[in-house]
Amino acid sequence: MTESQPTESPEPAAPPNGDESGEGLDATDTTHNVRELSNVPSVEVISRAAVMLMSAAAEKLGLAEEDPDDSPVRDLDEARRLITSLAGLITASVEYLGPHAGALRDGLQTLQRAFREASSEPDPPGQGPGEKYTGPVH
Repeated sequence: MTESQPTESPEPAAPPNGDESGEGLDATDTTHNVRELSNVPSVEVISRAAVMLMSAAAEKLGLAEEDPDDSPVRDLDEARRLITSLAGLITASVEYLGPHAGALRDGLQTLQRAFREASSEPDPPGQGPGEKYTGPVH
């Protein structure tokens, strides 16, 4: 048995009243969007959520900047929350992720290490972001 692969959906049509803002959407349009989401395999939804959490955590750690220490968006408190949420999602979903699990775990550990390096006073082993789910990361 093979897992069905999601297909690219075409560009959304303009709302019926021609308003590009989307204010003209009716119940039929909303139902159509819900039906499309119901066709997406759960592993893809979980993976997309994990990638979004990873990306947001990396941004909050300043990793998108040339010098993370000077990043104007660096916020370690926010990064901690995102990394902990990511750790919970990956830990709870690992049995469903198949070949994606290894890459997601590696990404999580990279973020946990980057957090430790960015902290002026690193957390004790086992108390860093997400470590209650993953165990200590050194």
